[in-house]
Amino acid sequence: MASPDSPHSMKKLLSFFLSTLFLTIVNSETHCRNFKSIISFGDSIADTGNLIGLSDPDDLPAAAFPPYGETFFHHPTGRFSNGRLIIDFIAEFLGLPFVPPFYGSQNASFEKGVNFAVGGATALERSFLVERGINFSYTNISLGVQLKSFKDALPSLCGSPSDCRDMIENALILMGEIGGNDYNYPLVLGKPIQEIRELVPLVVTTISSAITELISMGGKTFLVPGQFPLGCSTTYLQSYKTSNTEDYDSTGCLKWLNEFGKYQGDQLQVELNKLQKLYPHVNIIYADYYNILLRFVQEPAKYGFLSRPSPLPPCCGSGGSYSSIFGRSFGLKGLKCCNDPSKYVHWDSAHMTEAAYRLMAEGVLKGPYAIPPFDWSCLNPEIKNSGSSDTEHSLM
Repeated sequence: MASPDSPHSMKKLLSFFLSTLFLTIVNSETHCRNFKSIISFGDSIADTGNLIGLSDPDDLPAAAFPPYGETFFHHPTGRFSNGRLIIDFIAEFLGLPFVPPFYGSQNASFEKGVNFAVGGATALERSFLVERGINFSYTNISLGVQLKSFKDALPSLCGSPSDCRDMIENALILMGEIGGNDYNYPLVLGKPIQEIRELVPLVVTTISSAITELISMGGKTFLVPGQFPLGCSTTYLQSYKTSNTEDYDSTGCLKWLNEFGKYQGDQLQVELNKLQKLYPHVNIIYADYYNILLRFVQEPAKYGFLSRPSPLPPCCGSGGSYSSIFGRSFGLKGLKCCNDPSKYVHWDSAHMTEAAYRLMAEGVLKGPYAIPPFDWSCLNPEIKNSGSSDTEHSLM
């Protein structure tokens, strides 16, 4: 046996020390990043105007009409809410401008961020869903299409391959929320839940593949949201209304639908954990939208929302279906809206109010609903104390 002082032992010890030092350096580089931009993919939860840019002017979505946008922007912007979205509060927190939509934009600056999220978008390709009898024609801008648009646009977004890699490395990449419509569409069509559950691994794999591709392009930090508790949605409470009290939880939400949402989130987290082990130099953060929103429903008064009736109704109307939100025929026209949206969690039958989105953003940025939590130790104190922290209700 070689002695501890032999050249061979010393060489092994030095090699171990250097490899440990390298891993420490790599991991420390990913703990806190001063993001220079936001790159966003997803659906209406993150759409800042893309669906309008892609739509026929004679057939615009609801978000092109009042009262959408009334609270903060004071006019419709294409956001499916009365004001700012989670992505907007993240941008404010980071000291960045609101992320402009990519599709249909003219003379927009994408230096500080670019958004490909489209209302109605799916993770899976539309052709695949149609083959399974899931046919909705709002948009064919799947996650794959959004990613291709990003890759095709890179030459105009950054000057050279090295500049592009630097841009992607220093961006917070928001992966969604995406996948919700892959489940919403078959639910609206009345497909059995077991058939919809079969889509979950396909959706999760699609999200995982997109993250892997972006990692190969230089991506370092990913924020990947899960799904909402669908059993608390006005649309599904109407569609699946039943006299069987056993189907509902104590808040009046449908238990089987919430169980499905939790199942999807669990499967996504398992996949993200696998990715994290494969790419230890990358930060992959799960945003637990499910449990944030569930807390609002369970304890609304604690967060400044009206606590009656239960389950919580939307601010605007109770008769609008999920499928009608993206069509010109809806637009909340003729539906009565509440006087104070800040007291409501839901804006319409599928989206949240600015007040809810503000608290959701805070729960992700400052905890405890980011897994693992963000490390903001390297940020300017003024930035760390900005943005969504000005709310009087805390999720801590």
